[in-house]
Amino acid sequence: MKALTIKGEVIKVKGKVSFIIVMMLTLVVVTACSNSDEGGNAGDDVVKVGVLASLTGALEAYGKQTQEGFDLGLEYATDGTMEVAGKEIEVIYEDTETKPEVAVQKATKLLEEDKVDFLVGSSDSGDTLAVVPLAEEYEKIMVVEPAVADSITGSEYNPYIFRTGRNSSQDAVAGAAAIAEPGVEIATFAPDYSFGWDGIEAFKAAAEDLGAEITVEEYADPEATDFTSNLQKIIEADPDYLFVVWSGANSPWNQISDLNIQEKGIKVSTGAPDIAALSSMEALVGMEGFSVYYHTLPDNEVNDWLVEEYEKQFDTVPDLFSPGGMSAALAIIQALEDSDGNTDADTLIDVMEGMSFESPKGTMTFREEDHQALQTMYSIILEEQDGLDYPVPVLKEELTPEDTAPPIMND
Repeated sequence: MKALTIKGEVIKVKGKVSFIIVMMLTLVVVTACSNSDEGGNAGDDVVKVGVLASLTGALEAYGKQTQEGFDLGLEYATDGTMEVAGKEIEVIYEDTETKPEVAVQKATKLLEEDKVDFLVGSSDSGDTLAVVPLAEEYEKIMVVEPAVADSITGSEYNPYIFRTGRNSSQDAVAGAAAIAEPGVEIATFAPDYSFGWDGIEAFKAAAEDLGAEITVEEYADPEATDFTSNLQKIIEADPDYLFVVWSGANSPWNQISDLNIQEKGIKVSTGAPDIAALSSMEALVGMEGFSVYYHTLPDNEVNDWLVEEYEKQFDTVPDLFSPGGMSAALAIIQALEDSDGNTDADTLIDVMEGMSFESPKGTMTFREEDHQALQTMYSIILEEQDGLDYPVPVLKEELTPEDTAPPIMND
């Protein structure tokens, strides 16, 4: 009599049928192992990407821009085949609703049920910070786009995180370059959560390095619609500049205009926002600041293609977060090409550290030390333009990836 062990159980077989039974059991085991590999493991014919974005709620516009850009990025990078290294690409979108607890729930579903090979996202820094530990727990690469909190690639860094989106310190360096110099007094205004905290902390450090003094720091509830008390405190302090860090639909621009802050001798500066927010900034024509992206600022083939295809498919131009979505897709495709389709996270980490790839903003490079993508930023001035009902960011100076390289903060 012979004994065969299957998954820890000993099955005894006897006589001439033993060989047939052994072969049948072997076939069952092989089939089970094959089925268990479904869902994105190395060797499959499908690469699954789970994208987390705010597809509803206050940041809905940002989430949809990311989604549209990501889809176009895959189209561009694969020449429309939606295949890379012989594997089909499948994308699953999940709405975080801009709620960290929902983001964790959706990310867990993507990792456990959908068996994705990559995570991408999210629109909100709070959502993203809640999810990044899952990338390490499940050993999956997460491409962060467009969340900007420094802590994502700083204090909360883990080796599975790669960020194509810029971080708060890159914004800060660009913003400080526009207005900070010795003797200048600056007040700041931002939402009271990680995006605002990190943005102001980074700006303050960059501005003080250039000799400016931060005299007032005001933070407001990100869900608020009335910022009068915050802005009155800034008016009373009478700084030379008010530097604003903000995102979302409930922006302070109308109240800044209504309170005649610039007429009181306080110059306003900020990062040029998306087109919807620019529409409420008519009173800020002539403002000097910076831009992450406006479709006329970059001069390269990838951006030319993005603008042309965006107008063709969506009958509008790409907005603030459209190129970021595209960049995330381009980075993933580049990594899969370089790894010959291998989706093992440790293999991909080796491939992606120091990896450069072309994006709508020119060449991006994942810095080896913290996986932050170094990228071009733009020093701009807001100007009126015929045919448009919003002030347009016009290029003053292109700030190179080296110019805006943020400090390494994950030590």
